[in-house]
Amino acid sequence: MARQGLIGRIGIAAVLVLTASACGTDSGSRPTPPQAALDGVGPITLATGKDTSGNLQNQIDGWNSAHPDQRVSLIELPENADAQRQQMVQNAQTRSDTYAVLNLDVIWTAEFAANQWVVQLPEAEFPLDKLLPATVETGTYFNRLYAVPTNSDGGLLYYRKDLLDAAGLTPPKTWAELSAACAKVLPANPGTSCYAGQFEKYEGLTVNFSEAVNSAGGAVVGPDGKPTLDTEAARKGLEFLVNGVKSGEIPGKARTFKEEEGRRAFQAGELVFHRQWPYQYLKAAATDGSSAVAGKFAVAPLPGLTGPGSSTLGGHNLAVSAFAKNKKTALEFIKYLSSEEQQRANLEKSSQAPTWAALYDDPALTARFPYLPTLKQSILGAKRRPAVVKYQEVSTAIQNAVYDAMGGKGDVGGALTGLQARLSELTK
Repeated sequence: MARQGLIGRIGIAAVLVLTASACGTDSGSRPTPPQAALDGVGPITLATGKDTSGNLQNQIDGWNSAHPDQRVSLIELPENADAQRQQMVQNAQTRSDTYAVLNLDVIWTAEFAANQWVVQLPEAEFPLDKLLPATVETGTYFNRLYAVPTNSDGGLLYYRKDLLDAAGLTPPKTWAELSAACAKVLPANPGTSCYAGQFEKYEGLTVNFSEAVNSAGGAVVGPDGKPTLDTEAARKGLEFLVNGVKSGEIPGKARTFKEEEGRRAFQAGELVFHRQWPYQYLKAAATDGSSAVAGKFAVAPLPGLTGPGSSTLGGHNLAVSAFAKNKKTALEFIKYLSSEEQQRANLEKSSQAPTWAALYDDPALTARFPYLPTLKQSILGAKRRPAVVKYQEVSTAIQNAVYDAMGGKGDVGGALTGLQARLSELTK
């Protein structure tokens, strides 16, 4: 399959920010690792974060029914992304074969590949040209494929269409329009708050801060891998979050929100606007009594400083652990789970974003999921989180600085100055 051009261009971008220190060499270039033999047939495990969709086990059951001698057992890790990564890293550092297939957050691929905790995958055995290019990029490291995108994610603005319609408003394209909409809607809807995202001190806060900076026209880290937080755009981005808390537009309890806490608040009718991933759509639309906003909400692009904003690229990639016993089965299971058929089924069951480009233009799917065109544009225009070697340390530094700033500890300028200095140390 003619993919070397795309993978090569992706690799050039990675080389700009992922230095030789990640590769265990002083030569300035990454040595070609020995190609692991993808052999061994038999039972395997899938290590993944908590399945909030409820559909993953159904997909595994389908595989197990067709492959009784190559059964897959699901290992659910915590809901929190940081805790998931910690357990996967600990498993890899002990060279344990407990995890065979890893469901990696897109930002972890480079780290796991650099440490040779996952094996290189045969590019020609996957229809990469049929996937959204941005999603393929997240599975590569130095020109080589180490993980296959199984679902993507782009941030969306969920909003109470009924409340905006009643006020004669359209979805906001800018932060100022969002603020003005809340000022008009909230007085007539006591007990409802304006806006929330993922503001607890965890990976979600890094995502939301990166979005705010990108949506103001800036970047957390530049193309050279160095922090760029001493800019007006970065200041505007952080001010959006800090001033939201100060004004009450972001309710205080939203600083405890991860994905699920925010989802429950939106479904309970407590929010006018909610920054969230697409998985929320079907849950919020449920007509079984679990959602107070079924039939009352819609989605729009995220707003920004002067116009529509930029989402942070999310999603997950499937990789084979370097320490797995039955790697051939693991490879075949990844092909199964990342196939167009399974991604379509997962979209229909859970509203998670597929990586197959054609699914976004399927008339039957867009009729059922009218947010798909908006989501496709969100993913195509999404920005990656800082692609740096010491990503977890960088993310932790961002979380600490932004969480404190939103909590009123210090001012925006001081927070950004301190964060610029800390990230400069981490990206030397």
